[in-house]
Amino acid sequence: MRGFVDKDACIGCGLCEGICPKVFKMGSDGMANASEDEILEILIESAKEAGEACPVGAIIVE
Repeated sequence: MRGFVDKDACIGCGLCEGICPKVFKMGSDGMANASEDEILEILIESAKEAGEACPVGAIIVE
């Protein structure tokens, strides 16, 4: 599984990084970035939680 951020939808609230900082980080542009690496099994649940919590639906985990 991998995490993705829809840059057109992201509002830069930082909620995803707060929930799953090993997968999502805020960039210097104020928008979230997802790790390009495969999500470790132990992090999948929190990465999905970050996607569900995103207020604008910008986080995709698949």
